[in-house]
Amino acid sequence: MPEPLDSALAEVRSMLLGPALTRAVAAGRRRGQRPSMVRAELRPVALKAGRRLQISTSDGARPHTRNLAPGPEADAAVEALLAEPFGNWHVETADATLQLRVTKSGEAQVHRGAATRPTSPVAASGHDRAKDYLLDPGDPLFAAIGGSAAKRRQVDAFLRALAATLPDDLAGQLDRPLRVVDLGCGNAYLTFAAYRYLSRSGLDVELVGVDVRDDQRRRNTELAERLGWADRVRFVAGTIADAAVGPPPDLVLALHACDTATDEALARAVGWQARWVLAAPCCHHDTAAQLRNRPTPAPYDLLTRQGILRERFADVLTDALRAGLLRLHGYRAEVVEFVDSAHTPRNLLIRARHTRADPTAAQRAEYRDLVDAWQLTPRLETLLTQPPPTV
Repeated sequence: MPEPLDSALAEVRSMLLGPALTRAVAAGRRRGQRPSMVRAELRPVALKAGRRLQISTSDGARPHTRNLAPGPEADAAVEALLAEPFGNWHVETADATLQLRVTKSGEAQVHRGAATRPTSPVAASGHDRAKDYLLDPGDPLFAAIGGSAAKRRQVDAFLRALAATLPDDLAGQLDRPLRVVDLGCGNAYLTFAAYRYLSRSGLDVELVGVDVRDDQRRRNTELAERLGWADRVRFVAGTIADAAVGPPPDLVLALHACDTATDEALARAVGWQARWVLAAPCCHHDTAAQLRNRPTPAPYDLLTRQGILRERFADVLTDALRAGLLRLHGYRAEVVEFVDSAHTPRNLLIRARHTRADPTAAQRAEYRDLVDAWQLTPRLETLLTQPPPTV
């Protein structure tokens, strides 16, 4: 239920200036207003001179950091930040978390939950934090999903790709929660990592994970409840092609969906006109099978004569055609490295942003010439010509 904004900000103020603060982020903007900065982050640090409140702000071009002593100096700085027309506050203490979103009517929509960070509220020093990871390796999330070094690296690589895809001032562009759908989420550790990272960035997030197995749905739902996120992260059992997920999402994830399941995820994203898509393809059996049963156009027989080369060429060709099709449907698509190939050979990521740009005749011809030359029927093209699901 909406609450008076003044009283909600008073609660935020007491948390920011209290001894249990671990981290807080302010971002976004209220309707019809613009803060003097894009983002502000607060955290306690322990310096040689004693405990300080570190405030880092950014104007979108460069950051500015101050370490303020407790007392009038810190109080005044916090009051100034609370006076800024930020649209979202995310505050974490050793005891609780609070997510505040300012509604269109100027009221506060507040979500309160249990603490999800380590109990020690003060970092060892301003320079001792793990700067190489977007999520601290000591974050309690890793205790829940498993915290091996390989998993932390993969999570960080994914989050960096996600951060590079979304605009820096996204919170200021939305007057409602960011809707995210993860199609084929499996055990959902990247799903949970995405929610953790986005919510800690000052965004109000509603996330739905889809997997065909009901036992995965139950497991992931129980984990969301243990983390205190069940009202923001939910899971449904169903196929990628037709699972009911509610309102169309802004961001679609499809990570290591096998073979044409990636095509099904991309087709749903296009049908929803999702603003952003991140898809990490897995195997590419469909195109490889078509290459085995089609004559190779001259002079490319050497590309497909050897089985291992044909399989690898099928990988490249499939993802090139997927990126081309996304471009024909109003997306700017890039194929980038997801994680170092030392960790997994399936290390490509299709990253797409909906620009609504109409394709040119040259782009249409470029795609069609490639398909016709190899006599292929890309699964994604077939799916995009079919009526979309009604859910």
